[in-house]
Amino acid sequence: MEFIKATENDIPLIQDLARRSWENAYSEILSSEQMEYMLSTMYSAEEIGSHLHQPNYQYYLIKDEKNDSFEGFIGYETQYEEATTKLHRIYLVPESKGKGFGKGALEFLNKKVKESGDRRIILNVNKYNSAKKFYESQGYSVYDEGVFDIGNNFVMDDYLMEFLIHK
Repeated sequence: MEFIKATENDIPLIQDLARRSWENAYSEILSSEQMEYMLSTMYSAEEIGSHLHQPNYQYYLIKDEKNDSFEGFIGYETQYEEATTKLHRIYLVPESKGKGFGKGALEFLNKKVKESGDRRIILNVNKYNSAKKFYESQGYSVYDEGVFDIGNNFVMDDYLMEFLIHK
């Protein structure tokens, strides 16, 4: 598996990977209206482009070297809070699940976070998303929960999870 730093040229690929992943991960959790709203706002070219121009916000494409295919992406922000990195996005296309890409992406993130000097990774996961079990299997734990208004009369009902980096 290879991690390729994304550029503005990769925005259409990120949008495609997000849509394919979301349609699988959230079809039974979110209404189609909420999913479309979130994809069109959170994954607009303008939104992703603004992230790519922030020095602490990184996107990496996850490539399967064996099949020469892109399996997903990861988006994170170092120094989000004091000594804390926020994992904003990690998505894999359905056909790549269970093949070690998620675990590999979190190991890659841990390495990058150590290099940044941060000591903690935080993320939000939908309360009904089975990914929570995956994060727990990788050492993450719930430290809080929250309901977040994202506009258009939609909310995100999430667990807040953390992972402490061991030096």
